[in-house]
Amino acid sequence: MGYCQVIGAGAVGLAIARKLAERDGTSTLLIEKHESAGTETSSRNSEVIHAGLYYGHDSLKTKLCLQGKHMMYDLCRRENIGHRNTKKWIVAQDDQQWEELVKVHKFARSIDVPTRFLPLQEAHDKEPDVRTQAGVLESESTGIVDSHGLMSWLEGKFQSLGGETAFNTAVTGIEALPSGGFKIHTTSDGGDSEPVTTETLVNSGGLFAVPISNMILPESRRLTPYYAKGTYFSYSASHPRPNTLVYPAPRPGHGGLGTHLTLDLSSPPRVRFGPDVEWVDDPNDYKPNHSRLAAALDEIETYLPTLQRDAVEVDYCGIRPKLGKLGAVASGKGFQDFIIRKEDGFDTFINLLGIESPGLTSSLAIGEYVDGLLYR
Repeated sequence: MGYCQVIGAGAVGLAIARKLAERDGTSTLLIEKHESAGTETSSRNSEVIHAGLYYGHDSLKTKLCLQGKHMMYDLCRRENIGHRNTKKWIVAQDDQQWEELVKVHKFARSIDVPTRFLPLQEAHDKEPDVRTQAGVLESESTGIVDSHGLMSWLEGKFQSLGGETAFNTAVTGIEALPSGGFKIHTTSDGGDSEPVTTETLVNSGGLFAVPISNMILPESRRLTPYYAKGTYFSYSASHPRPNTLVYPAPRPGHGGLGTHLTLDLSSPPRVRFGPDVEWVDDPNDYKPNHSRLAAALDEIETYLPTLQRDAVEVDYCGIRPKLGKLGAVASGKGFQDFIIRKEDGFDTFINLLGIESPGLTSSLAIGEYVDGLLYR
């Protein structure tokens, strides 16, 4: 497995490529269709370092999020990558939502993730503008990270290890070779490039991972991609401005975690809201949908009742790669875990599908996991 190719230079692809490039005797090429790394899902998200509260026992999402969270904090401290342990509140406004918080807390205790219920008076004293009608659960290990700073460090480290990048290079076809390995067909700058061969292939194509997988797998094993578009909203008013992340109680079966409040790393931190969930057919549909604003405002007001509605504006969109219209939390039906596996009949092909949240948090751990699939 001396020659490796990784398709997709998002946070996960960069982490995988960097990990593979650390091995002596390997030559790793990172292929990216855009002109720079991390221009899709990796740069259009909330930049949250997730605690691992929602994904159930024995899931890859839980395993890799827990490992990745610790690796992320360690790396950011060591390499001075922007981050902050903000903590997170999950808030309940009625008995049903309270029951969801209790489930999250019990699960967190079972996997040794620190959470605690705040007395309502303490919550009011800390964040008087946040409504916590039925209760609030604090996640102590949640934070935020400068995703661009992280990806810049990963790209630089990969290149310093001798890794090569091919930007503006789109994969148009893949052939499995009878003798083993793969022939990759690409276009670059609008024209066909000379095909290249590789012993080992890693599909970390994000939004386009399913079409890439379908180039290799037989028809009976091909999948249909789904796309969950999420709109984010900016906030220009000086009040209210909480100092912690605020999430509504999880809704089983919902495609996201609710239109939550997050912060950035500026001083003082800027508030933003989102994402919501809108199912779309086009993975390139980044045009903000202003019709989403009214419903988002109503949801935000459930936990931030003094919100100045006219200070909230549609900002930007991100798209999450899905494998169906499935839930984001394990407590409901239809939960979709990460798929990261060697495909039967293709021992040197690692397929990563449905790598949505908590993909950024998990990215460093995914790099190690893929390395382990190939070399252990």
